[in-house]
Amino acid sequence: MRCNILSRCTVVLYFSVAVTAGFLYSLPSYGLPTLPPKEADGTSGIPMEDVQRFSNAIAQIKQYYVSPISDKELFDNAIRGMLAGLDPHSNYLNEEEFKDLQMATSGEFGGLGIEVTMEDGLIKVITPLIDAPAIKAGIKPGDYIVKVDTHAVQGIDLRQAVNLMRGKVGEPVSLTVLRKGEKKPLTFKLVRENIQIKSVEDKLLDNRYGYVRLAQFQALTSKDMLASIEKLKRKSNGELKGLILDLRNNPGGLLDSAIEVADAFIDKKPGGKDELIVYTEGRLPGSRFTAVANPGDVMNNAPIVVLINNGSASASEIVAGALKDHKRAVVVGKASFGKGSVQTVLPLDNKTGIKLTTALYYTPNGISIQAQGIKPDVTIEEIVVPKKQKENPFSDFKESGLIGHIENENTVAIKSPAKAKKPDEKALLYEDYQLYAALTILKSLALTQR
Repeated sequence: MRCNILSRCTVVLYFSVAVTAGFLYSLPSYGLPTLPPKEADGTSGIPMEDVQRFSNAIAQIKQYYVSPISDKELFDNAIRGMLAGLDPHSNYLNEEEFKDLQMATSGEFGGLGIEVTMEDGLIKVITPLIDAPAIKAGIKPGDYIVKVDTHAVQGIDLRQAVNLMRGKVGEPVSLTVLRKGEKKPLTFKLVRENIQIKSVEDKLLDNRYGYVRLAQFQALTSKDMLASIEKLKRKSNGELKGLILDLRNNPGGLLDSAIEVADAFIDKKPGGKDELIVYTEGRLPGSRFTAVANPGDVMNNAPIVVLINNGSASASEIVAGALKDHKRAVVVGKASFGKGSVQTVLPLDNKTGIKLTTALYYTPNGISIQAQGIKPDVTIEEIVVPKKQKENPFSDFKESGLIGHIENENTVAIKSPAKAKKPDEKALLYEDYQLYAALTILKSLALTQR
């Protein structure tokens, strides 16, 4: 039976790389029990001198700070600061944020559609979502957001920056970004929209090869992916020769969904050994688990190419890592983001909680990709192939092109030129070079299996 991570653990596992401007990651509404003091603490006790030092700091702030400040604000800031000092993915959840993380995703939200994380005090774009305002405006993965309207984001936390980008649908917002290769900051004007997320897209390439893109991992992503593959099989009249699984700019989502996607392609032979998909290790009870594959391969061992880039993170890396380690797919593109940690939502009371990094995940071969990423089997740069310039109308002007020219009696029949590339394949070369290269590799793999 497949390991269902979210239902087995006593706390909710939050498995994603980033916070989204206007989007909440999918989490089930399971209960969030407080851990026993000994387990939650993990120490024999807190030194009294440290408690006294902390108490003295609060007293000094309350007495001498330039303006009055409440005890609640001081303690909230203290907890937030403690977590911010651990790693970029651990943070404090106030009442509103705590409710957000207990909501099930609806796949629809209002905002800009940007996956972001904190890096060096700036807001780094992991990926703009498909058809969202950000990607339409020209925001790219790797951009650093330095201003939202007139508000500088350096020095504020990730949640505050995200709140600046959120707002009512139809309201304008201006983003100032720093981009590698650009000498000056770039300014983009966007309008907040009501965004419907489509996590799975598909199309048939060259009448025989399937293409499925996963934008993120939602509760129904695996089911929708399987439906797409069945549709592609029908469109190819049962002659689907291979599949390209596009995980580029997929920031993650539900861990259980990623396991189901990988499981769809990794076959366990009846009576054979367990085929590992992913495992995690951590100190928290319930954070150590192993997920294994079930029998069956939806592609019946047909070749698979997985596309990744630096925007592929978290759950995407689980899928790419599992298929690579089992030699079930050839991974192509650029190295992935390298987010190999698991966050657990732990309640502090009935209204607030913390999102704490509690485990690291490992690929079937025991490799942690934390801060390393999945390395592709074949590196393919994200380049733009320039189209040919318009030809000079007189560049091919010859005698033979004149009307009524005298034929040469020694002229031999000229063979017809080689068949040109198919229109859809030629378009790929200019529109998406990485996908064009992936299709070329997939065709080669299909030929070797004949």
